[in-house]
Amino acid sequence: MATMNISLPDALRVAIEHRVEQGLFANSSDYIRDLVRRDLEMDKLQKLNAAIDESLVSGPPKPFNGEALLEKIKAQHL
Repeated sequence: MATMNISLPDALRVAIEHRVEQGLFANSSDYIRDLVRRDLEMDKLQKLNAAIDESLVSGPPKPFNGEALLEKIKAQHL
């Protein structure tokens, strides 16, 4: 595992230490890792929401013919 040094204002350092003292995290590194994971998950959710929003404004749904699509794919690759 790599090490990264960061500088924090005192208020943030105290907040992190408080979380660790509450027993929510084993140490400050665990807390920071949790925050980064949550941030990455939020990015995924924002991308998913953007895709959903895009689909909602793209117009009415079109009928899907799976068999025709499968035949087209077979014809292109066989």
